[in-house]
Amino acid sequence: MLDARNYTIGWICAVDREFVAARAFLSKTHEGPIYLGIHDKNEYALGEMAGHNIVITVLPKDKYGICQATVAAASMVYSFPNVRIGLMVGIGGGVPSAKNDIRLGDVVVGVPQGSHSGVLQYDLGKIVQGEAFETRSHLNKAPRLLRSAVQKLEARYHFDGVHLVDAVEKAAQKIEDGDYYRRPPITSDRLFLSSFTHPSSKPSLPCSQVCKGTSHLQVRRARSGRQGDPFVHYGLIASGNQLVKDAVFRDKLAAAENILCFETEAAGLVDSFPCIVIRGICDYSDTHKNDEWQGFAAMVAAAYAADLLREVPPTTTTRELQIREVLNTSRHPQIESASRRVRSF
Repeated sequence: MLDARNYTIGWICAVDREFVAARAFLSKTHEGPIYLGIHDKNEYALGEMAGHNIVITVLPKDKYGICQATVAAASMVYSFPNVRIGLMVGIGGGVPSAKNDIRLGDVVVGVPQGSHSGVLQYDLGKIVQGEAFETRSHLNKAPRLLRSAVQKLEARYHFDGVHLVDAVEKAAQKIEDGDYYRRPPITSDRLFLSSFTHPSSKPSLPCSQVCKGTSHLQVRRARSGRQGDPFVHYGLIASGNQLVKDAVFRDKLAAAENILCFETEAAGLVDSFPCIVIRGICDYSDTHKNDEWQGFAAMVAAAYAADLLREVPPTTTTRELQIREVLNTSRHPQIESASRRVRSF
């Protein structure tokens, strides 16, 4: 096992399938850790990716949301004090619109737009019928090092093409239940009209049984490029404590802020845990839940993160502040509370 101070990249997942996907992209795995902070309850996987020593953790089962992500991050950086930059990688609900042709299996990367950092905390805003959505949260930007890497990777994708499906297929071979993490059939990607909801009397039955027919589907054009290749979108990610399953609210917030996806952890991190948020799209933030795409969405997000780290020379990470130092100087209430709970040195 390497010394805990050898790890400079912190990778946070919300659920087990994201944790499995992240581990599948490690080029080397390391044993350990042997010693953790006395209040650190995180589960870790250690290894190497793109020349970086990486520590990966996952939130406790059935413990989701902004505060849980904050506690996990604070625990990580006290057990691994040299972590300099972070990644929040996993699944999210897409926000398709006329402007943004977002589909299942696509990737959304949180980057600054207007006055927002790349992540907007939607449950600190205000919705009034007949009025525009009023936001009340302006969260910190991802580290410049990662934002520059996003730009370099975007240019590489334009030149060489996006080959994330190939990377997912290779990584899935390492996983015993690899089929769950491979791309589902394109025919299972169905976008319903916002006004059409899943029958409330049959919440446990899949849409394939109770939402049949095409009259309730939105018509979408065939995509250019290789069939099945994900698109990568750059812009705002909406984060909050409540899972969004409301297409009308989704569309209203999209119109107001040009949101690309929803998720439930990142807003607790980005103010004081310097990280970039990467989401694979597994559903459309509506009542039509689609578990079939969760494994692939987790994998394609991890594949993008692995590509991103290839644009970050390992020697440059040490120029960033230790995240532990950032936490110690934080004025964010959730971070201060989490830091007090896990501080062990």
